Amino acid sequence: MARMPWTTARRTSAAFAALSPFLLAVFAAAPAQAHGAPTDPVSRVFACSPDGASSGTAACRAAVAANGSPFTAWDNLRVANVNGRDRRTIPDGKLCSGGLPAYRGLDLARSDWPATRLSPGATLTMKYVSTIPHTGTFRMYLTEPGYDPSKPLTWSDLPEQPFAQVKDPALTDGAYRIRMTLPKNRTGRQVLYTIWQNSSTADTYYSCSDVVFPAAADKGGAGAGAAASPSPSKAVQKEKAKEPEKSPVPSTSAPAPTPSPSVVRSAGGAAVPDSTPVAADADPGSGPSAPMMAGGAAAVLVLTGGAALALRLRRR
Repeated sequence: MARMPWTTARRTSAAFAALSPFLLAVFAAAPAQAHGAPTDPVSRVFACSPDGASSGTAACRAAVAANGSPFTAWDNLRVANVNGRDRRTIPDGKLCSGGLPAYRGLDLARSDWPATRLSPGATLTMKYVSTIPHTGTFRMYLTEPGYDPSKPLTWSDLPEQPFAQVKDPALTDGAYRIRMTLPKNRTGRQVLYTIWQNSSTADTYYSCSDVVFPAAADKGGAGAGAAASPSPSKAVQKEKAKEPEKSPVPSTSAPAPTPSPSVVRSAGGAAVPDSTPVAADADPGSGPSAPMMAGGAAAVLVLTGGAALALRLRRR
């Protein structure tokens, strides 16, 4: 293979050196790609990424296995040239992955995805981390009441219109902070679906954040965790109301042991005690009372004393 003459090589190097400033200017002028995803409420892609705190959970391990690779590029779940045609572009059952094979593990229908606890009707400030500021519109959707997390997420699970929409929020300390008011009629496990349509690029970003609302209160006014039955304190009151009236007597039975609180899991996996009150198992009126025992003993003494006196009178 013939070598390039020294003079030709030197001229080529000089030409590249002369063009370098122009090449740098061209690359700098090219549109930068926006990247980002919600970290609070945490999105599936971030929670299960090496940077997230839930990569070791069963749901994240299953997602990575289905994906075939870890979610290292958690901030790059984007589809080009959608231009607002989300429902025609992203297939049902693939909303969380945006239809991208590299993120298909996010579409698994599971009820144990890392989730964030929310309150219906509350004001939420979403933190959407982004590496590069760009203009665009955020649209937030919340799955309809009755959503079943054991089935793939489809467009019919989401309302036609977003419950919140924000255009061109400021990027502060590496994140967009978007305030919104949550719907009041959601309970249980739901999905907060966020669409970020860029206006300075051709990209649209999609993300699924799993959230949990308290269970619906029953007619008796029970709170979270007691939707199907009245609260324990009211149940005890109803049972007492059915019993015949008793004169208050002190009980000598040992007090029932305090039941240990049940344990629930927060989004990060930390165990926290459930403060739901528990009805006592022991009946306060069960067991012999002290006055009844004392009265019985006195009766025995009276009978014994009377028998002894009658015996002495007969002997006289």
